Amino acid sequence: MTKPNQDWWPDRLRLDVLDNNTRPGDPMDEDFDYAEAFAELDLDEVKADIEDTLTTSQDWWPADYGHYGPLMIRMAWHSAGTYRSTDGRGGANRAGQRFAPLNSWPDNANLDKARRLLWPVKQKYGKSLSWADLIVLTGNVALESMGFETYGFGGGREDAFMPDESVDWGPEDEMEVTDPDRFDEEGELVDPLANSVMGLIYVNPEGPHGEPDLEGSAHNIRQTFSKMAMTDEETVALIAGGHTFGKVHGADDPEHLGPEPEAASLEEQGLGWTSDFESGRGQDTITGGIEGPWNSAPTRWDMGYIDNLLDSEWEANTGPGGAWQWRPVDEDLHGSVPDAHDQSEMVDPMMLTTDVALKHDDDYREVLERFQEDPELFQESFAKAWYKLIHRDMGPPTRMVGEEVPDEEMLWQDPIPDADYEIIGSEEVETLAAAVRDSDLSVPQLVRTAWAAASTYRDSDKRGGANGGRIRLRPQRDWEVNNPEELSTVLDTLDEIREEFNESQDDGTKVSLADLIVLGGNVAIEEAAAAAGHDVDVPFEPGRTDASQEQTDVESFEALKPKADGFRNYRSNEADQPAEAMLVDRSELLDLTAPEMTVLVGGMRALDANYDGSDLGIFTDQPGTLTNDFFDTLLGMDAEWEAADEDEYRFEAYDRDTGELVREGTRVDLVFGSNARLRAIAEVYGADDGEEKFVEDFVDAWGKVMHLDRFDLE
Repeated sequence: MTKPNQDWWPDRLRLDVLDNNTRPGDPMDEDFDYAEAFAELDLDEVKADIEDTLTTSQDWWPADYGHYGPLMIRMAWHSAGTYRSTDGRGGANRAGQRFAPLNSWPDNANLDKARRLLWPVKQKYGKSLSWADLIVLTGNVALESMGFETYGFGGGREDAFMPDESVDWGPEDEMEVTDPDRFDEEGELVDPLANSVMGLIYVNPEGPHGEPDLEGSAHNIRQTFSKMAMTDEETVALIAGGHTFGKVHGADDPEHLGPEPEAASLEEQGLGWTSDFESGRGQDTITGGIEGPWNSAPTRWDMGYIDNLLDSEWEANTGPGGAWQWRPVDEDLHGSVPDAHDQSEMVDPMMLTTDVALKHDDDYREVLERFQEDPELFQESFAKAWYKLIHRDMGPPTRMVGEEVPDEEMLWQDPIPDADYEIIGSEEVETLAAAVRDSDLSVPQLVRTAWAAASTYRDSDKRGGANGGRIRLRPQRDWEVNNPEELSTVLDTLDEIREEFNESQDDGTKVSLADLIVLGGNVAIEEAAAAAGHDVDVPFEPGRTDASQEQTDVESFEALKPKADGFRNYRSNEADQPAEAMLVDRSELLDLTAPEMTVLVGGMRALDANYDGSDLGIFTDQPGTLTNDFFDTLLGMDAEWEAADEDEYRFEAYDRDTGELVREGTRVDLVFGSNARLRAIAEVYGADDGEEKFVEDFVDAWGKVMHLDRFDLE
């Protein structure tokens, strides 16, 4: 078999993650609108079909207690639970659970059976019901069918048709282990990682490193759930609510399990973990090494889990699968739960180390006790935490489809107010553009501010962007990358223009600062293009509104702060990867292709839009003018480059004839000449006939970034 290029040269810059932004392999027609198709479904009929599936036993994979509900809750949870607030990746969107590595993670063992049980429902509704929506909706239906009142459901998740190669799941090269490099010197998970063990959604249920360490387990729980931006109350609600249902499966040693789906043989047809222990299913099922239910009514919403956990003492022991779990000391609980497949048999309940850890952590226990005293609070807390869990990566509620979308908008959904005024039209746009041109603001200042506002967008979870005008609020206004002092000057000037314009309008028309920031960047680009002899119109769609500080979750938004921004040639002390790799990562989150990334960097350098006015990469004698000088100069052979610092971030170029220092740049700049694929793209823009195309492509890519969060225009 031919050895892939990445294996031959493992250190080369990977650009293939940007190819995902063109959605290769997607069999849907270009004009197919999934949200529109989903909206046409009879959701009640879909839910009825799902509920019928939950209680219709399949001989090839029988349901515990005659109900697939607990299995489906685990499927939905594990689909959504990979989400992490650090980079917005993971989560239920695109149904990544169907692909490697998630489909073969040990923590997802036998969830392949859950999805296969749902195939008849998926088959019936076809492209109008994505796997991503079906998986999550089934979790809701499962809860409802067992007596729980969910908070709501929003559809609209599209499916992927290939694995997401952009996600860094950790440094380990084998499953169910923890490499020391997963944590920093203080013992905290390094960004962007959110799980403490490779191949597990959160933490080891037996305890850290497979030992029943309660204190360490509580620490890991708090650490991993906080990476999902979950509070202590939400964390306890989710664990207690989820463990109210079902059981775990460890009838014997997991060594009986065959290979995971990605390693299984052809005849398995995509299934994995075939067991050779007894029948291999039903009461003989092995998922991991832990065995048993949590309470006496595993298919009914009640207080059984919390009551058992708080009111009884538990001791560590090893179960039939050889894993650490906890059994009740109190004999009243012995034999109190019907067997999942033989109702005449009675078994003991059990707890995981992660369950007992909640009881022994003071803060978690306080939440448990409040829930025990107030079952309605427990119900409401789990409903809202579950809703947050399964919708966290969907962005604003305006992207959600269906009659079960709640009216209430949560703080974690980054609310943006509706306009209570008339939106500006083309005439008003011209008036405002003229006011910006007449101000003292420079092209670089306007470009940097518009970019700072819009480039926070993450396509992974639809957060950030210019809409809402949060660049003027904490925490974004204080970020080093945004040059707070300069930013304040620009915002004050634009705000004066905004106020003067709004006061002058008699018909109720107003402009938001969010719109004016983007318009200011556009005006600057048009001016810079004109200075280079190009007449361009940068696309602008008004309608953004300004959010308030109260509508902004400061702590959660802090996760959007860039450690590096190659487009502005910025690198902080927290940068933990080569600058060019961080540029590609940021470009992937901005939904950019390799050509779009290339033209944007070249344009930002021409516009003199570097962080703090740095000269690095400004390869032009006309800074602030939209020329292709960056590529023309970089690709030339008049100078030799040398590393100028120990970590080879900054480089200096010396004239080949005179030895004179002629320019300086960074790794981000030089990669467009050193990487074969990026050089091929750069040559198109750096050619003698390339400037017109460069300007056109830059304007298109800029307009794309400025409108990434305008879901109202889709």
